[in-house]
Amino acid sequence: MKKVLFLVLSLSVMGLSAQAQSVQPANAQTKVAGPQIQFEEMKYDFGAIHTGDVVDHTFKFKNVGTQPLIISNIGVSCGCTTPDWTREPIMPGKTGTITAKFNSAGKFGVQNKVLTIESNSVGGNAMVSLVGDVKEAGAPLQAAAAPANAAEAAVNTDAPAGKQKTKIDDRKIKAKKKS
Repeated sequence: MKKVLFLVLSLSVMGLSAQAQSVQPANAQTKVAGPQIQFEEMKYDFGAIHTGDVVDHTFKFKNVGTQPLIISNIGVSCGCTTPDWTREPIMPGKTGTITAKFNSAGKFGVQNKVLTIESNSVGGNAMVSLVGDVKEAGAPLQAAAAPANAAEAAVNTDAPAGKQKTKIDDRKIKAKKKS
């Protein structure tokens, strides 16, 4: 009985030690067999623009796989977005680019333009996107900062030049502009 128990215990210890040797650190990056695309950023926020403005952005990527990466096509969610990309194979460890040009003519409001990258990557198709807000021509692109309680704020425009009085709730705030 002791011999059987000792044998089971020995096999358990050997199994655990073999398993411990095959565990990799959490920060270790394993190379994928085949090509694999990895982007520096998946989304670019171009902020607020006026209708008719054109936005260009270049997405950079790296082939973190073990074989050449080939991009065969890039599909777009709208004809207003035009892609251009590195056409030659990207060797393992090397980088490439995808440039997206968004023409906002006839567009208004929040935009999310998706580019679908078709390649031989082992992860399948990848997607990147351009996002932002298209405003009317002549509209302000950034709203002025509102006070904490905009409904109860009032500005005294009768104040002398260089001085401004603001009233929020029942508190008065005075600002003096230095010349």
